[in-house]
Amino acid sequence: MNLKRVSTAVMALCLGAGMAFAAGEPQAERQALMKKIGGSMGELGAIAKGQKPYDAATVKTAVSTISASAKDFPNHFPAGSETGMDTAASPAIWQNMADFKAKAMKLSTDADTVLASMPTDQASVGQALQTLGADCGTCHQAYRLKR
Repeated sequence: MNLKRVSTAVMALCLGAGMAFAAGEPQAERQALMKKIGGSMGELGAIAKGQKPYDAATVKTAVSTISASAKDFPNHFPAGSETGMDTAASPAIWQNMADFKAKAMKLSTDADTVLASMPTDQASVGQALQTLGADCGTCHQAYRLKR
């Protein structure tokens, strides 16, 4: 019985350590940031479509998350992280890092502009979503692998 408990504990520790190691990988970090941005865009989309009622706090949190994540995003593309962990990053990122960083900063700057003129209703959230979504689309078109 003790052997079974010890084995289970060792397996749990190994699994936890493996997950912690993977979480520190640049591919995992940037995937997590993309999920945050995607979740925030989803929140805005639900408001813009009328699936959720307008809520200023939700809008502010979503747009703030997009801004902060976009600012941090380019920091997670060191040389050597072009492959692995099911990354969708195109090799074009490392070939044109300045443009890639500029696109990320445009998203962040546009999100800051949206925050400065905080959307006040469903229609203005929809307008903000169009601007931010266009930034996402431009970057994905150039720097995301098609699957």
